[in-house]
This record gives sequence, structure tokens and C-alpha cells, in this order.
Amino acid sequence: MRSLKVALLQIAAHGNDQGKNRAKGIEWCKKAKDLGADIALFPEMWNIGYTAFDPIVWKADYDPSDTKDRDAISEWQSQAIDQDSHFFGSFRDLARELRMAIVVTYLEKWSDAPRNSASLIDRHGEIVMTYAKVHTCDSSLEASCTPGDVFPVCDLDTALGAVRIGIMICYDREFPESARILMLNGAEIILTPNSCPLEQNRLGQFRTRAFENMVGLAMTNYPGPVCLGHSVAHTAIAFDARGPRDTTLVEATDEEGIWIAEFALEAIRDYRQRETWGNAYRKPRLYGKLVDTEVVEPFVRKHARR
Repeated sequence: MRSLKVALLQIAAHGNDQGKNRAKGIEWCKKAKDLGADIALFPEMWNIGYTAFDPIVWKADYDPSDTKDRDAISEWQSQAIDQDSHFFGSFRDLARELRMAIVVTYLEKWSDAPRNSASLIDRHGEIVMTYAKVHTCDSSLEASCTPGDVFPVCDLDTALGAVRIGIMICYDREFPESARILMLNGAEIILTPNSCPLEQNRLGQFRTRAFENMVGLAMTNYPGPVCLGHSVAHTAIAFDARGPRDTTLVEATDEEGIWIAEFALEAIRDYRQRETWGNAYRKPRLYGKLVDTEVVEPFVRKHARR
């Protein structure tokens, strides 16, 4: 049977030039469609190429209340867009034209401070889900973003029928709770826009999320030299009749390009019906500490948000 094809758009942005990023995004979505994609997945915050302003990026002692950074923060926040923008609307039109779902990523206007968001647009051009990054990187400029507060899952209409899709963004995947709650909410495939160096530890961590939750995972990163590329996808199926198997469906190099991940949905669904991970044998009555908000040393961080 035909597989669900997710195109990992590992492409370089034109800095924070939203016009050029929109045009390039459209061009590469069309290339993805020519490769047979059902879904095109952008890297994180594509509208501005995750461009930030020095010197306030990734400082361990970053203080969001520090007045010296206020102008840079205001400039960065001013680039936020909403779903009525020309940038966003172009991808709704494109999804409808190509009959292909698109995950658009952007700095989203919000009532207080902008959100780091991803919207899933279906092949009919309809917005079926918007997810705002829950685990914002609060030791960086993302401390000036409004975190999301929910992990939604939706039914995506595809040529193969409805598929249960969830989204997490970059730093979310470093917390096992993100993929776990998406699995518990019914996700079969989790899509993950990313913008950071994907070295061996993060790649191993991502593989584990697929294994322990019995979900398919697809992640798109920016190419090298900063983020290192290595966009990757994993099937949920870690064992077959011959024993353990490599769950990797595809892994990119550090170069710009499109990589297609093919998810065998029926095989994944059969595996989820009979294997032992996911929610089959959990003991949630013992996990109360996981939702305890108290933090003790050595994990106390002055500006962490709960």
C-alpha cells in the first residue's frame, strides 16, 4: 500500500527577509509536490529564518527584564505575523493549488508577546491546527515569546484517509513529556520543525521518542553550517519478525535539499495494536511527581517559567 510521504524542507532562509522566504518556501513546496509529498514540513520559524539579534541569543544568564535588550526585543517582536498576512495566506493558497498539506512555521502575533508557532494547512487550504511552542528556550530571546499551553492533535485529511497528526517544535522534543502527551492525545505521526545543531545526542533522543511512544516522527532542520542539517524521520516500528530494526526512514546530510520520509501507515497501526510501549503498560498512578511544580537544586534557574 502507498505510504504517507512527508517532505523535510531542509532549506536556508534569506535571513529575516519575509518576502524572499515566502517566495523560496513556495518554490520548494512545489518541488516537494513533484516528489510526491503529502505533507511539506518547514524548519522552525520560517518566516524570519529564525533570525535573532545579537548579543542576546543563547546566553545562559539571559535576563528578559534587562532594559539594555529592550530595543532588540521590540525589533524582533515587530516581525511577527498573523494568519491574515500575505505570507501566511500564500501558503493556504498554495496548499489548495498543490493539493498538499503544508506545515508553515512563523513568529505569530499574539495579544501579549508573539508565539513561536506552526500551523498545519490541509490539502484543501484549511487551517486544521495551530500549535505554539510550549517549551520556549527561556535562556534566549524566546523568553520574550508567549509559550503555548496545549499539545493538540488533529485528523488530517490525506489521499490515504485521515491521519492523526501532532506537532512539537525544537526544544519541545528534549522533554519526553511533549511526545508522550501527543501520543496520549492520539497522535500517530508527530511533525517537528527545528532550528538548532542536530548532533548525535539530540538525534539519539529523537529516535527514542519514536520508540517509546510507538509514533512516527519527522523533523526538519536548517542546513549547515550553524544548525548542521540532519533532518530526520523515524517509523514507530522498532521490531519485526527478524528482531530489532533501525527505525530511521531517512536522515539528511548538512546540505540544502528535500528528503522524503515514507510512513507505512497500515504497518504502523498494526504495530501499535500489538506491541508493549506507548500507553499499553504505563502506571500513571505512580507518576504524580511529574506534575509537581517545585524545583530544587541543581535545577533552579532564575528566569525559568513554569
